Amino acid sequence: MKQVDAVISKRLSSEVPLVGQICNYIIAAGGKRIRPVLLLLLCGALKSKDPRRHSLAAVVEFIHTATLLHDDVVDQSTLRRGKPTANESFGNAASVLVGDFLYSRAFQMMVESGSMKVMAILSEATNVIAEGEVLQLVNMHDASLDQATYLRVIRSKTAKLFEASARLAAVLVDSDDATEQACAEYGQALGTAFQIRDDALDYEGQKDQLGKNLGDDLREGKVTLPLIIAMERASAQESGLIRHMIEHPDPTQLDKNLDQVLRIIEGTEALKITHRLAVQEADRAERALAGFQPSEFLSGLRQLARQSVQRNT
Repeated sequence: MKQVDAVISKRLSSEVPLVGQICNYIIAAGGKRIRPVLLLLLCGALKSKDPRRHSLAAVVEFIHTATLLHDDVVDQSTLRRGKPTANESFGNAASVLVGDFLYSRAFQMMVESGSMKVMAILSEATNVIAEGEVLQLVNMHDASLDQATYLRVIRSKTAKLFEASARLAAVLVDSDDATEQACAEYGQALGTAFQIRDDALDYEGQKDQLGKNLGDDLREGKVTLPLIIAMERASAQESGLIRHMIEHPDPTQLDKNLDQVLRIIEGTEALKITHRLAVQEADRAERALAGFQPSEFLSGLRQLARQSVQRNT
């Protein structure tokens, strides 16, 4: 990861000072770097020493960071990882344009890999992520959203980059189709578990740990799994309250009624069911590793799957 960070630092250079300033601001804010870690662990498990692995790990982090810059503008977010978002600090226009810079820099680095398959995997992933973001936008304030559509959204906007990161490791060792598919399955399941847990934390975490405000998803009109389950299991009156808050956003009313929504979520055991579904995805990720040889890297991959659903941040 130190080598990946060195690549990230080197490739963020630009003759336009504001580009470097914003890029460094959001990357220095921290983050789990889980996608690069995923790629490197799988490279280790597959015994890959390909020097391109560090550059490609940086590429997936650049793509992820670009999506964060754009997401925060779309969502009008003001806080991420406990710090003001880039759009809050530098403005929406600068954030969108620097997000574009990160995408284009990522594509430059893909070309440098010299592999059409690498380019195909990452270009497809970037396209699917964009579709997922648009699908989420279309579904904003739609209280009729069901679990199947919710899963389609998160498997596009979040899990797809996990899947691509994992698949790249198999490509670097020129593995057979079965191994590549196992890597892809692991990545998709891990990304799904990660996002489900993330959505649960929006209703059970602590602001100082999360680095964002509790209930932000509801404020933004995002219908996530805890709300879907709560509306399915709550009384008509309670379900109606949540539905009204989703469909008719009012910041004043939301702040006033958030505690009641949290009580409904708790009373319907929506968070317990959400956690159970996240664990099922983490278990699916571990099962995908069944054909891998034992190693410290395989142990790390299994631990990563478990941590994805146990984390509090």
